[in-house]
Amino acid sequence: MNNPLISIITPNFNASQFISRTINSVLNQTYKNWELLIVDDCSTDNSVEIIEKFVLEDARIKLFKTPHNSGPASTRNLGIKQASGTYIAFLDSDDYWDVNKLAIQIKTMLENELSFTFTGYYVVSEDNQELKLVKPKHIVNYTDLLTNNYIGCLTVMYSVDALGKVYFPNILKRQDWALWLAITKTGIKAIGIDKPLAYYTKRNNSISSNKLLLLKYNWIVYRKFEKIKLLQSLKLMFILIIKKILK
Repeated sequence: MNNPLISIITPNFNASQFISRTINSVLNQTYKNWELLIVDDCSTDNSVEIIEKFVLEDARIKLFKTPHNSGPASTRNLGIKQASGTYIAFLDSDDYWDVNKLAIQIKTMLENELSFTFTGYYVVSEDNQELKLVKPKHIVNYTDLLTNNYIGCLTVMYSVDALGKVYFPNILKRQDWALWLAITKTGIKAIGIDKPLAYYTKRNNSISSNKLLLLKYNWIVYRKFEKIKLLQSLKLMFILIIKKILK
């Protein structure tokens, strides 16, 4: 299979400022065999109207809506359920991709028979100013991930044939990290592609910017989802905090 269908999952909530850029970055991909599944989570701005215009112009773009505001995990999971592709990728509604992202990633996966990959990415401000480059670790296993989420969700692609459809745990934040932990816990390694192929928008006042709140969700992942014992969880939290300080 040299030209597999890639399903791209994009959750949307009030992203009218960014959603056109996001969709255009998919339309501009040099790899053309994709479907873009946008799931709106009860937006109150005009982002749905913007998306609907793209849907009318390109049959590969499909819009779904949650019945009530459900959060990013449930929203992405609805997209995964609707996906027809043999590969699944993720792109949030305020982020965007390099034009060769899909082409490079799928070629690497097919040639090396890889089931779970991610790439480097740039962090940009809301006005699209480059803030930093995040380089990927070459190989990431479960132990690595326990003390650092090396994998940017907007860069991930996984094989449905190899992994099945895997879904995000229903948690407000860190649901992507919890999913990568669940995948790698089975022994599968995430392989990093050493190219920056995506752009992550750092939003003002986002949950991702609240470090103390993120620590709370790290703890929930350790205790609720990974079932790690209290003392080991405390040790992992200490290592994680030290890594963040030294970063």
